This record gives sequence, structure tokens and C-alpha cells, in this order.
Amino acid sequence: MRLEEALENILKLEKSKKISIPKRGLKEHEKGFLILIPFIILIGMFLITPFISVVIGSFLNEFNEITLENYEYILKSKFIKQSVFNSIELALVSTFVGLLISLQGAYSLNRLKNSSKKNILLFINMLSNFSGIPLAFAFIILLGSNGVMTILLKNIGLIDGFDVYSKTGLMLMYIYFQLPLGLLLLYPVFDRLDPQWQEMVNILGGGTFTFWKRVGIPVMLKEILGTVLIMFANAMGAYACTLALTNGTYNVMTIRITSYIAGEVAYEPGIASAMSILLGGILIFVVIINEVMLKKKRGKYEK
Repeated sequence: MRLEEALENILKLEKSKKISIPKRGLKEHEKGFLILIPFIILIGMFLITPFISVVIGSFLNEFNEITLENYEYILKSKFIKQSVFNSIELALVSTFVGLLISLQGAYSLNRLKNSSKKNILLFINMLSNFSGIPLAFAFIILLGSNGVMTILLKNIGLIDGFDVYSKTGLMLMYIYFQLPLGLLLLYPVFDRLDPQWQEMVNILGGGTFTFWKRVGIPVMLKEILGTVLIMFANAMGAYACTLALTNGTYNVMTIRITSYIAGEVAYEPGIASAMSILLGGILIFVVIINEVMLKKKRGKYEK
């Protein structure tokens, strides 16, 4: 009887003090999953769903019938093959030149004082957002037929004429917008290089070339290859600045894709979807090559 009375008193005391028995809380991974739900929904809405729609659309003709005609067309069309070649050429050249300049720029930037670094990084970050139509307009003002730099260089006698709307002008613009991206990606990589490593190489009889060949490049290799991949994808996907500068006259993949879904001549969403899959396949191929090269280099230096 005493035990029952004691339990009743405890229950009464809990009710009077409004004491609630704590429930088992969620585990850490369950909390993490709940936090990620909005992000997963956004990924599904803006990445996965459009990708599935493009894949399905690439196999449909104008009558919504399943077919391979779209892929047959883009593989046989010389015009589309030319756009693929032009896009890859622009991406490769701008990535290679941009990487060389960015490596030198990032190396020089790391040798500056902290106050100067912050100011220059702020300026580079601002330049990285200066792209698209404003960038094309700036190139027209500076290097157009009556541009400021064009007239100045003509008066000096360095050039006879320069066509910014040509392949050369487009290449210069691609290299220009690759530089801020390359600098921002490569700048932190040089922090991994200990200055004492250079001294050790010198003590062992090696020079600057030996240091970069045996120590510097192997240490930064993963980041460099990753930067190359991002810069290549950045150039392959460029659209607004290319369209604004050339008015769609230069044949690249992004402009051709747009012409099939928003052009005034033809409306072929199936061909546009197939070209989008081809563009994605090229980028995936580059990723695979990047991984293979990285593994080979790792194996070489581990031996």
C-alpha cells in the first residue's frame, strides 16, 4: 500500500509542477537529413527533373514518337560538327592560355604583402562577376572598329586593323573571363608549398626547375587538373557573351542549341536536347580523362 501511495504522490507532484518526461531525441544523422530536405528538393526541381526531361526529349520527334533521328542528325550534320569543333577549340585554347597566366598570377599574388593581397583579391573577385553581355559590350568599346584601344594601336602603328567580332576577338574574350576564375581557384594552392622545401632542394643540388618538377607540380597536381576541368566547362558553356559579341554568327554549340528552341527559322527541341546530351557527354569524357591522368601521375610519384 505504501508503494502505491508513493507512486500516486509522485504523479500528483508531476502534474502540479507540470513536469514532462523527456522523449528520446532525434539522432544526429536524422537531424542532418531533415536539414538537407529543402536542398534535396531544390536539386530535384532544378537539376534532376530538367536533366530527365532533356534525356527523354532527345529521343522524341515532332510527333512525340520515340526515335534516334535526333542523334543521327547531329552526327551527320556538318554544321553541327563545326559547332562542336569550334566550341572545343575555344575551350582548349582559352583554358591552356588562361591556366598559364593564372599560375603565374597566383604565384606572384602569394608573394605580396597581406594588405595588397586582400585588395587585389577583392578586385579579382569583382572581375569574376563581370561577364556575359556587359563583358562583350566592354570589348566592343575597347577593341571594336572604332574602339579606344584599336584607334590607339593604329596611331602607334602596332596594328593595321583588328576585328573584335572574329574568331580572334572571341578567343581574347574567352581568355579574359577565364583569368579571374583561374586566379581564384589557384591562389590558395600555393599556400600548400612550404618555403623550406625550396631551400632543401637547393641544398641537395637542385635548382628552381627541379623544385617545380619534383615537388611543386606534384603537390599541386590535383588542384591544377581540377582547375583545368572547371575552366574547360566554363568555356564550353559560355553563351551570353558569345551571342552579344558575334550576334550569333560564330558557330558554337551553345548558340546552336538555342537556335533550335528559340530561333526564328526552326523549332526542333529534340535536336536541341540531343545536342545538350552531346555537350554533357563531352564534359563527362573530360572528367574521365582528368581522373585517369591524375591516377597515373599519383602512381608515378608514389613509385
